[in-house]
Parts: sequence; structure tokens; C-alpha cells
Amino acid sequence: MGPSPCEAQGPCRRGGKLFERSMMTNKRLMLAALAAALSLPSSSAVLAGPAGETAVLAGGCFWGMEAVFEHVKGVRSVVSGHAGGSSPVEAVRISYDPSQVSYGQLLNIYVSVAHDPTQVNRQGPDVGPTYRSAIFPQNAGQRRAAEAFLARLSAGKAFSRPIATRIESGAFSAAGPHHQDFVRRNPRHRYVVAHDLPKLAKLRRTHPTLWKA
Repeated sequence: MGPSPCEAQGPCRRGGKLFERSMMTNKRLMLAALAAALSLPSSSAVLAGPAGETAVLAGGCFWGMEAVFEHVKGVRSVVSGHAGGSSPVEAVRISYDPSQVSYGQLLNIYVSVAHDPTQVNRQGPDVGPTYRSAIFPQNAGQRRAAEAFLARLSAGKAFSRPIATRIESGAFSAAGPHHQDFVRRNPRHRYVVAHDLPKLAKLRRTHPTLWKA
């Protein structure tokens, strides 16, 4: 797998303002719906997360996804790579301690901080199916949790546009070493400054109890 298009494109030149407006639209409604998705008594057992300790999520350029989840308390490691078999997508594999952070909480951060789940086959300036929004459950429990979570997001109208996130299957493969810990190693890269550092600031602001330096 060659260099990530998000690296090749350099700084954002397309869709930046549209992406920011989409993320800010109906912010209060979104937060209320996300809270409801995680706090409904009937779903608490499902969203508490299965016993497994690995999650695979896709939501645009893996640099930013990796950076966000590296700063979540209870996450042990994050690996950038690709998932999806014959139609690969940039994704991250998250190893986490379910006693500190639940699968449901990871999904909450995934849709509220790490990416915009309403964008179809793109994420901000990065365009194409490689950047689609997808969840890759690692077991039956995660699949049930993901299905319930997405259903509640849609029912609660958390976003002004339909949820584009799909539940998919396919093996995960790690990207090359130059893609791992990219944001940590290149904090002044123009793409990172424009798209990834704001996500870290948002994570720290909106999820202070789950933030780790």
C-alpha cells in the first residue's frame, strides 16, 4: 500500500470549511443524542462493551484517527492500517482496557470527535472510498453494540444529515512504519495542524475524564 493520499495532498485545499460547518451544525442536538445513545437503561449492557480488547474503526485519514485514540484513557495502543479486504479503507486498530473505557465510549468519541459520520466516501479534504466511515466489529458482541449505537444515533437525529457509517467485515493490516504515530512525530505538518490538532483539542475539551496526555 503506497503513501496515504492524505499525505500526498499536503495541506487542506478542498472542503475544509464545509467539513467544519458540518461538524458544528446542531451541536447541542448532537451532544444530546449522543448522550442518550450511551445512557438509555435498556442499552447499557450492550454499550458497556464486550470482553474483547480490540476495536477496528475507519473514519478518514488514519493519522488523525490514531492521534485521537492514543489520547483516550484506557487505550493501550493504536495502529494505523487498512481494513476491508478487496475494498480497503484507512482504519485504526485500537487495543484497550474495557475496565477503563468501554466500547460504547470509543464509539462515542469516534462519531463526535474523530470524524464526521455523515460524509460519504470522503472525510474533509480526503476524497474516495478509502476514506469511508466504517466499523469493523471483532466479535458478535461488538456487532450488536455497533448496530444499537448507530440505530440510536439515527433515531435521535444527532446530525443534520443521515449517518453514513456502515458495519463491515474484513481483516486488518498495519500500514508502514512511516505512518505510525505520525501526528506525534510531525506535530507541525500542515495537514496535522489543519485537521488533526483541532481534534485533540476537542477531545480534551469534550471528554476531560477520558483524556490522557
